[in-house]
Amino acid sequence: MEKRRALRAARALGVAGLALTLSGPMTAPVALAQGAAQGPAQQGQDKPFNVAEHYTKYEYRIAMRDGVELFTVVYVPKDQSKTYPFLMVRTPYGAGARVGKELWYGVEAYPKQLGPSPDFDRAGYIFVFQDVRGRYMSGSSWVEMRPHIDQKKSKTDTDDSSDMHDSVDWLLKNVPGNNGKVGIWGISYPGFFTSSSIIDSHPAIKAASPQAPVTDLYMGDDAYHGGAYMLAANFAFYAAFKPQNNPTTEPRGWSDYDFGTTDGYDFYLKKGNLADISALFSKEDGINWREMVDHPTYDDYWKPRAIAPHLKNIKAAVLTVGGWFDAEDLHGPFTTYNAIEKQNPGTPNNLVVGPWVHGGWARSYGRKLGAVDFASDTGDYYRKNILFPFFEQHLKGAPDAKLAKATVFETGTNVWRQYAAWPPKQARTRTLYLQPGGTLGWTAPGQNGGAKFDEYVSDPARPVPYVGYVTTDVPKEYMVADQRFATTRGDVLTYQTAPLENDVTIVGPVVPKLFVSTSGTDSDWVVKVIDVYPQELPPSQSGGGEGPADPKSDVPPPSVDMGGYQQLVRGDPLRGKFRNSFEKPEPMVPDQVTPIRYALADINHTFRRGHRIMVQIQSSWFPLTDRNPQTFVDIPNAKPGDFKAARERVYRSPDYPSGLEVQVMPGVGAP
Repeated sequence: MEKRRALRAARALGVAGLALTLSGPMTAPVALAQGAAQGPAQQGQDKPFNVAEHYTKYEYRIAMRDGVELFTVVYVPKDQSKTYPFLMVRTPYGAGARVGKELWYGVEAYPKQLGPSPDFDRAGYIFVFQDVRGRYMSGSSWVEMRPHIDQKKSKTDTDDSSDMHDSVDWLLKNVPGNNGKVGIWGISYPGFFTSSSIIDSHPAIKAASPQAPVTDLYMGDDAYHGGAYMLAANFAFYAAFKPQNNPTTEPRGWSDYDFGTTDGYDFYLKKGNLADISALFSKEDGINWREMVDHPTYDDYWKPRAIAPHLKNIKAAVLTVGGWFDAEDLHGPFTTYNAIEKQNPGTPNNLVVGPWVHGGWARSYGRKLGAVDFASDTGDYYRKNILFPFFEQHLKGAPDAKLAKATVFETGTNVWRQYAAWPPKQARTRTLYLQPGGTLGWTAPGQNGGAKFDEYVSDPARPVPYVGYVTTDVPKEYMVADQRFATTRGDVLTYQTAPLENDVTIVGPVVPKLFVSTSGTDSDWVVKVIDVYPQELPPSQSGGGEGPADPKSDVPPPSVDMGGYQQLVRGDPLRGKFRNSFEKPEPMVPDQVTPIRYALADINHTFRRGHRIMVQIQSSWFPLTDRNPQTFVDIPNAKPGDFKAARERVYRSPDYPSGLEVQVMPGVGAP
């Protein structure tokens, strides 16, 4: 089973070494090959493209303004009859060539692919990859999400913007055959380095594509969601992503953590609190993990690392890319796109979101995820019709790519949509209200008899799992997984509409507006939006395991009868203590009705005629997120006695009308 490290390695890989980087001034050039992750071969191109036959590889050590040298790998086309633009990746995952699962430095190591797709390799670019500060062959020390410095007062005030500026300046002067234009791209952490590198853009940077960019580790990206720690994902990542003594070419590959069991749920439950889990790391190897765990509030550790407020004075055209089913960095693309749109008027700024997992647009056909079929090769469509034309236009003067402001894949109907804004301005705000008897409707609850709330007991000793099977991994398909296993639990509230008479398309963020109470002093509130398939499906929606498996799919489709399937569309938690502020947590007052409001990440999904819209509410999602003791304590250091069962209530009365605020597209029968 693919380990979480591979998911994060996707940060480094993707395609042409999604995790790679650029550097500063040079020493002597040495021919060498940059690490590119292999993407699927483009259809219609029978003969594999041999990188070594068409490119010459060089290594440089480029000095930054403070004297630190950044290791940089450059691939120059052997055809010198014309000039070429630079296309760069800056990475913490090694600028060497990825050969199979290993990372290699040296002139003899060439990857199978350099650019975001084979089209780039064939078209001709000067590909540049750079180890960022403190990683692999570059100097200095590693800093997680290195803060940007708005006002630089001396040469020692350096950040990724200044490192990019110095690197570009050197490359333009020292690598012959360039046309004076530079592009930069990267996925996940390299997506962050793309965003942070174009602040106060060097004039030569003409195009940038931050993809699944880590934007704010605490606010919805990798570390925390709604104040709840993303336990399983971060444990597996930081077990492999360790501090280094630079320069180094090690490790060549990512090592799996030996859980000693196939049951991650049981593993984390037995370990206890986050402090006990931290003890599994050595003092040195656990530095990055402990930085995450030791800052459970949005404090002065996190605030300087949020890059969105600094995304200013960007002159390059920007294409931000994300995936609807990205378990790592789903918030990042929207935060990045919106910040650039607001803070850089006049800068070309486009958004693309497809039905993809983390980096899936670079590595697969994008046709299926688990049991869900998207009916076309969405990855191929994006690479050929969006990404390649974007860089060709801005770096080579090719015809206008004619990209819409937002190009988004609409799941459910499985079609691409183009909008002049995101969310679409024509969408209308509606509320789906929780109703008696586990029903869900568009009208507020009326004055009816009986209880005005639904309740359950949440027990930290028996948390709700996030998948219905045993795994130590964070399976990519969990983002669309069947939720019938949760529907049967007594500690999960379930509400659903009647079968829909017409299609209902919901776009943009989903905002739970709940009235709740707990017998404890803290609780998590996890809200999930689910598409319930009819028991009897028309042939066009039978999906599942029918048809051949996608050989490049992230998750081969299982043989699943989709009748009655409960597909997760979106879910996210809010830790109750953070209902008013992520900086200053407050205890919940036992048994007091309390308003809870927060935003789930955006969706673009059509619930088809005959389907039902379902909402589930629960107070744990383990071990996707860490356990809440349900008492107001320092959660990372909670003692066994702090973990207590609590009675949770969700209200649905005229006085306390709980519901989900959504944006609905107009159409036949739209509510």
